[in-house]
Amino acid sequence: MTITQPDLSVFETLESEVRSYCRGWPTVFDRAHGSRMYDEDGHEYLDFFAGAGSLNYGHNNPVLKRALIDYLERDGVTHGLDMSTTAKRRFLETFQNLVLRPRDLPYKVMFPGPTGTNAVESALKLARKVKGREAIVSFTNAFHGMSLGSLAVTGNAFKRAGAGIPLVHGTPMPFDNYFDGTVEDFLWFERLLEDQGSGLNKPAAVIVETVQGEGGINVARPEWLRALADLCERQDMLLIVDDIQMGCGRTGAFFSFEEAGITPDIVTVSKSISGYGLPMALTLFKPELDVWEPGEHNGTFRGNNPAFVTATATLEAYWADGSAMEKQTRARGEQVEQHMISITEENLADVKEYRGRGLVWGMEFHDKERAGKIAKRAFELGLLVETSGPESEVVKLLPALTITPDELEEGLKTLARAVRETA
Repeated sequence: MTITQPDLSVFETLESEVRSYCRGWPTVFDRAHGSRMYDEDGHEYLDFFAGAGSLNYGHNNPVLKRALIDYLERDGVTHGLDMSTTAKRRFLETFQNLVLRPRDLPYKVMFPGPTGTNAVESALKLARKVKGREAIVSFTNAFHGMSLGSLAVTGNAFKRAGAGIPLVHGTPMPFDNYFDGTVEDFLWFERLLEDQGSGLNKPAAVIVETVQGEGGINVARPEWLRALADLCERQDMLLIVDDIQMGCGRTGAFFSFEEAGITPDIVTVSKSISGYGLPMALTLFKPELDVWEPGEHNGTFRGNNPAFVTATATLEAYWADGSAMEKQTRARGEQVEQHMISITEENLADVKEYRGRGLVWGMEFHDKERAGKIAKRAFELGLLVETSGPESEVVKLLPALTITPDELEEGLKTLARAVRETA
């Protein structure tokens, strides 16, 4: 692909140096539809990024777009704080009927604010309020958001350093397979909990991702998650599952913890819950934990009614038909895995490991700089992929759940070529 030099001057002179994704993809995007993005010069890119998981149903999904346009054209409420609106009522009813009841989940629904970190902050506050304790346990290589409470339970040293102040009341423990299977699961954690001389303050809660997306696509085994849930119950700690990136069908089932057969006390949801990339987040929790006083946690933009509209349309379009979406995602995931195997066999000396579930996959290389080079070459070839891991050593694949088999095949072949051409 021949790419002309785009005019990036206003971004480079006026926008903050904090910008990141645009540095890896130095073009000016103009349109997007389905799994394709187009820059202002008409160049086409296959999107294996999906808004960092916010666009599970693709760009400008026509079903969701129609629902949104109809709502706006009739002057539906756009901003409502936490006022009762017809859009919110319809979302809550649909979410209950299509998501919670079929899974026998008893959760209350809280709208904590527009972003994932809002959901995490409210989950941590609620756990501390319920248990009357400050400490929260998280896991190595976790990522839970960029506000202070979320950063305190995030593992990445670079992101933590941006806080500028000590991040307290969070204690990291080893994630699944952190010691390559040489140490018994939760041996260290449980020993600290039971030893009165360990110095570990009794935690209010444990927060975990079933698949660590930003941490390098580290996949927790179902048996590890079940053992964690059991440990939390025995030790009087709440279990919080951060399903912000891996929920809404990314791993197959609507919630990523379903495969493990556990029922977390609190669940955080965001990114693709609106279906259209509109800001929206949920904090779900068991009814007995609903000890909030009115207004104790609030926010101006927690009532994003256009997001309620597209979220409702998403659930009706993709989750009303039992397990159809789940089966499709698992089939697409098998297609990805076959290509991961082929790329590994072709580059046996270079690939350290590939791993994933559903439609989230990562490929790690012995040379930690290789992933960045592959992402750069993939962009030149018309494919958008990002990197993840503490040293950006993993190529991360996050295509839309609605991607066609042919589009997936095209992108995976482009990825294989990028790997080959950066050897």
